[in-house]
Amino acid sequence: MLGLLCEFRIVVALETTFGATILQRVSSPTSKNVICFGPFNSNTQKRWKKPVITAQARLEDRTRDLTLDKLMTHFKRLKIVLRLHELMSKRRGNYISVQLLSKWRNFVGLNVGMGIFLGKYPHIFEIYIHPIKRNLCCKLTQKMANLIKEESDEIKAAELIIVQRLKKLLMISTSGTLHVHALWLIRKELGLPEDFRHSILLNYPNEFRLVDPEIVALVSKDESLAIAEVEKWREKEYREKWLSEFETKYAFQIHFPTGFKIEKGFREKLKNWQRLNYLKPYEKMEVVRVRTCGGVERFEKHAVGILHEFLSLTVEKMVEVERLSHFRRDFSMEVNVRELLLTHPGIFYISTKGGTQTVFLREAYSKGCLIEPNPIYTVRRKMLDLLLLGCRNSKELKHEKEFEERKQDRVRTHVGGPCDGDWVIPILEGFNDTTSDGNSDISDTSEIDEEM
Repeated sequence: MLGLLCEFRIVVALETTFGATILQRVSSPTSKNVICFGPFNSNTQKRWKKPVITAQARLEDRTRDLTLDKLMTHFKRLKIVLRLHELMSKRRGNYISVQLLSKWRNFVGLNVGMGIFLGKYPHIFEIYIHPIKRNLCCKLTQKMANLIKEESDEIKAAELIIVQRLKKLLMISTSGTLHVHALWLIRKELGLPEDFRHSILLNYPNEFRLVDPEIVALVSKDESLAIAEVEKWREKEYREKWLSEFETKYAFQIHFPTGFKIEKGFREKLKNWQRLNYLKPYEKMEVVRVRTCGGVERFEKHAVGILHEFLSLTVEKMVEVERLSHFRRDFSMEVNVRELLLTHPGIFYISTKGGTQTVFLREAYSKGCLIEPNPIYTVRRKMLDLLLLGCRNSKELKHEKEFEERKQDRVRTHVGGPCDGDWVIPILEGFNDTTSDGNSDISDTSEIDEEM
């Protein structure tokens, strides 16, 4: 009797647990163990979420341009070289010790040792032992110093062109004003001098006016400058290729990267977008009704025209995407700039090389070089070519150094003895050797200079 009672209790417990598991599975349809077919969930509605394509996903899945990516990698190294030059120029004598320079490795954006980086480019950096302090020092070679001087001379010579660039940027602005700090951030891209606030903004009172120390305004508009670069290309296409005005009036130059996949229906959408009329960059701003037919597309095409003209005004036809955000309100571009650039891969290209996102104007480049170079770009390209030499042809540097030393010796013997001040160096060197146990004042002052 007891055995039968125990078996009955076991059967009841199994039935209750089995029923509980079934109810649990039915009550939670989102669990992994959902019964696909059955009387309890046959009418359960399933909701599928549409995958969200963000700007970051588009950036990762875009067709890459290897030529522009490689060019951006070289430009990153050139930026590091120019930053090191800025640090050297602030020091007395335009040289700096390698030990002190290695402390600023993270500041200039280096991932390798400072000595390794300096040794890779003997055509740019000259490493030597200081004759008095006896420490390892570094300075720019004469070739690189001449190129930097040539760049500053070209910027001074192009002062009138720079004034026109600033006037065109102010004419694009809806209020006719721009922030000075935003212009300072892209001074290299626009070819502005370091002291452009005093050398350009204050020296041309008939063109510019400082509303306050941080805002510059345009005094008078010049309608002869209100012609976008893309309009010049449209006129050329209309005259040379005999295209209709309907096809070229609002069109942009399109160059897709190699390997770009054209999906079904893409050509028709691009053709309709090319024909879509829009408000041009230098035209008077009007209210664009976004909810009307084609309102969103016309508003976005207006932003594309502004970005196209902005990149056309730069020296190297490229600028960091982060710097463009400083001009959104002034240019009335209330759109996601990065997503807009990724939507038009035939006009713009975003490179993520160099630790930053840099946008290129695709039509301006061919095989990694500007199609229409300017004098400032030509000098910067010479700097890049000097950097790309690396350690090649380094024997010529030794021969040049030996030739300069022989020339100096001939000058000394011709004059009749050593030059003034040469007799001090051996005395100080001997004094430094006798006091090498750490009690000399000269070693202490050298350490203080290095820390400063």
